[in-house]
Amino acid sequence: QLQVVESGGGLVQPGGSLRLSCAVSGLTLNYYAMSWFRQAPGKEREEVSCISSNGGNSNYADSVKGRFTISRDNAKNTVYLQMNSLKPEDTAVYYCTLHDGSSCDALHFGSLGQGTQVTVSS
Repeated sequence: QLQVVESGGGLVQPGGSLRLSCAVSGLTLNYYAMSWFRQAPGKEREEVSCISSNGGNSNYADSVKGRFTISRDNAKNTVYLQMNSLKPEDTAVYYCTLHDGSSCDALHFGSLGQGTQVTVSS
């Protein structure tokens, strides 16, 4: 049975950092691209970043480019999102999801876990 568990969120001051983790069980992550999404109250869901199955390619939303870094450890079946220079507008629930293939161009499966809350506030 597929399980996706996001963790690492919390309350941080503007300019601070957090590292999110997405642990996947029930399948081998090696074959799937992975994405992080976020959704803030009253706003549409936004794809933050995606990484290909072997980690060779990644992309980022303009709003986080240069501040966030996506990575993965296929041996641990885990994907990470390092978030630096956080801003209040980064406040949201962050979710990870699988794509139905090795490339970020493949369709994704939408929200699979509970997400993790990130709040950036002084």
